[in-house]
Amino acid sequence: MQQLIYFFQKFKYFLFFLLLEFIALLFTFNNLNFHKSKFVNSANAITGGLYSQTKNITEYWSLKPKNKLLAQENARLKNLLEKTVSINLIKDSTIIDSIRYQQKFTFTTAKIINNNYSKTFNFLTLNKGKNSGIKREMAVINSKGIIGITDNSSSRYSRVQSILNRNSKINARLKNSNYFGTLSWNGKDYNIVQLSDLPRQAPLKIGDTIETGGKSTIFPEGIFIGTISKIDEGNSADNKVDVALFNDMSNLEYVYVIKNYHKEEIKSLEEQNE
Repeated sequence: MQQLIYFFQKFKYFLFFLLLEFIALLFTFNNLNFHKSKFVNSANAITGGLYSQTKNITEYWSLKPKNKLLAQENARLKNLLEKTVSINLIKDSTIIDSIRYQQKFTFTTAKIINNNYSKTFNFLTLNKGKNSGIKREMAVINSKGIIGITDNSSSRYSRVQSILNRNSKINARLKNSNYFGTLSWNGKDYNIVQLSDLPRQAPLKIGDTIETGGKSTIFPEGIFIGTISKIDEGNSADNKVDVALFNDMSNLEYVYVIKNYHKEEIKSLEEQNE
């Protein structure tokens, strides 16, 4: 208590000065609209800045659920588009047994919970499995392009053979062309895959887009893969090119798993021919 009294005695003139300044400012802001508005605007600017920063932080932490919802909505729209195309293709038919049998593909969203890209034989793990209709040999893509093919699944999870796997062989073609080859990976750069068995007469140039060829029962045609980054013509009857992937295979999250309703029918027919 004695120290408090000593403090007031020592700084009494300074404290008295602060009191007078406060009273003067109070009269100024209460009686002059200009000064009052400036004070209010300054206070609002500071408060608004704090609210803005808080909102930015809140929005950042809400990005993941928003991305999940966006992926689900994209899958719904893809399925709706596929159904619309199927209906348009058969609208002149007199008998329609079921839209499902006319629709060729469905899209299911899933999240990657484990991703390998630095090994020779790389795999990914998805958070959905047989309970969600995911089985072996189903295409896995995202908005940028292909990712791989499912090779095993349990009730709640699936394993995907990545395109960055030495065993991966995928039919691919030059965009807007009928020239196609086999997409594989040499195990070196996770950003680059190789497209071989291209005919010598195929018009190749750096920057050309490579996409799925639709010659298999797994991937729909026209799914983006990447662009030609290097051409190795060699002396053989075919060409080989390096393809820079559109996807950053080290930074993946949400994907679409594609089911082909016509797959078993096509495979059965081809096996009979063999």
